[in-house]
Amino acid sequence: MRIDLHAHSTASDGTDTPAELVRNAAAAGLDVVALTDHDTVGGYAEAVAAVQALPEGFTLVTGAELSCRLDGVGLHMLAYLFDPAEPELARERELVRDDRVPRARTMVGKLQALGVPVTWEQVARIAGDGSVGRPHIATALVELGVVGSVSDAFTPEWLADGGRAYAEKHELDPFEAVRLVKAAGGVTVFAHPAAVKRGQCVPESAIAELAAAGLDGIEVDHMDHDAATRDRLRGLAADLGLLATGSSDYHGSRKTCRLGEYTTDPEIYGEITRRATGAFPVPGAGGRTGA
Repeated sequence: MRIDLHAHSTASDGTDTPAELVRNAAAAGLDVVALTDHDTVGGYAEAVAAVQALPEGFTLVTGAELSCRLDGVGLHMLAYLFDPAEPELARERELVRDDRVPRARTMVGKLQALGVPVTWEQVARIAGDGSVGRPHIATALVELGVVGSVSDAFTPEWLADGGRAYAEKHELDPFEAVRLVKAAGGVTVFAHPAAVKRGQCVPESAIAELAAAGLDGIEVDHMDHDAATRDRLRGLAADLGLLATGSSDYHGSRKTCRLGEYTTDPEIYGEITRRATGAFPVPGAGGRTGA
């Protein structure tokens, strides 16, 4: 089985619609894909409908990537198979989403002050109906020829945490995120915990504290982790009793990663589905759930 537990659609900052994401995952030979848009479940209905229309066996895992911050350091928490209607977690997701527009407008203003001819209308066009975020602003910088790629915009010169055009937004405390997701019947995995190219990372001591608070796993196999980092994180996961996952962090054409570039072991996936009580994986017409 080929299992990719981290992918984004146009509901946040990907370029594939939720239906396209599902179809592209199946075409790429995946058996399971997780839809993990930033702080939103807005793509669920379209993705579920697309999975159910597939002629071959395939499985969709519903999830989200939650924006968190600990001691001034930003981090992302993948949440799987939680009840999307659970009110406390839904309220927190809404607070984060509501803060995304004023935050993005602030960053556009900072870029303009730096002499970049970006406009809010340009960023809004790129974001479309998605949950606006830094990748949309980064795409605008690419369109303007300011940077060569979306990744090149995530530097201290531009949009990285603490960068010249960075602005803060409402973010969850990761310990609260773990509590909320667990209360909603979900499973939590710390996304790309050692992606140093994105900026400062939380120390491994914080990961140990999160594990003690109920964190289920860490994303080990990821394009932003080199081989030595993956080995170190795999050892850390074993020491802390955490699940070690692998994922592409696919964003369509916005980033260079491919669906299935990194994958999760079927036994780890099975454990995630066993722990979840808030929702269930959605099988395609072929009826295979993969658990």
